[in-house]
Amino acid sequence: MSLGIAFKGPEGIVLAADSRVTLNNAFVQPNGQTMVLASTFDNATKLLKIKGQDFVGAVTYGVGAIGQQAPRTAHSFIPEFEAILQTKHNGGRLSVEQFAQELSDFFLDQWNTHTQGANPQGDMVFLVGGYDENAPYGRVFDFFIPGKPKPIEQFAATGNFGVIWGGQREHVDRLLSGYDPRVLEMVGVEFSLDAQKKEEFKNKLAQLTTPIPYAFLPLQDSVDLSIFLIRTTIRIQTWLVGVRGVGGAIDVATITKTDGFRAVQVKQIIGEQSV
Repeated sequence: MSLGIAFKGPEGIVLAADSRVTLNNAFVQPNGQTMVLASTFDNATKLLKIKGQDFVGAVTYGVGAIGQQAPRTAHSFIPEFEAILQTKHNGGRLSVEQFAQELSDFFLDQWNTHTQGANPQGDMVFLVGGYDENAPYGRVFDFFIPGKPKPIEQFAATGNFGVIWGGQREHVDRLLSGYDPRVLEMVGVEFSLDAQKKEEFKNKLAQLTTPIPYAFLPLQDSVDLSIFLIRTTIRIQTWLVGVRGVGGAIDVATITKTDGFRAVQVKQIIGEQSV
């Protein structure tokens, strides 16, 4: 599950993600019925920084590991990806689009090598953000491994800013979009709406969007909003019956034209601490 966020603001890019990984384990009971139990681990690293590429970064969500016999997280592959970039580009600075394509090519190759075909649980998704050299504003891309590996730019138009999110997203959908997207299918089925009518209804629902002026938000406000969205999801899930797929520490980084990638808050490896 998890929750990943990429924020394109006028002063910089914000990347944020939680730290929870959820594993579903199936057990066959004595009566022959299968019971699925969810186990969670709260120290995964989903905020990705690449050595030598100081003006880009990524967050990942969705499928937590690649490989069926020996699963590996996206973070565990980063040293190999860094070595490939060093060999191919000799440490040169890549554009955000080039970086996104290299990252997609690398993880698609890992998927095809270690996983057979599509995963019934979905894709491993990446949100990539950063700055091209001498560009006034940042850029954000997303891609899905293996389903949609071509990186697609979000908020590409000049002066277009905003936030994209994914994973266990229903609570952020309700906060920012004003509705849960599942309502589109529910209404479509209930009232037998064709594709055109469903699109018209979706356009009407756009009036419920929370009126946040993304183009005017300072970098600090962009960071605060990103943390708020993940923290709110974590908190509401503590009272829900269902998959609590978002949790652990919230890792956050900013990327700006002048300072590049800067960790705002990231968890650290620690030992036992006395009270």
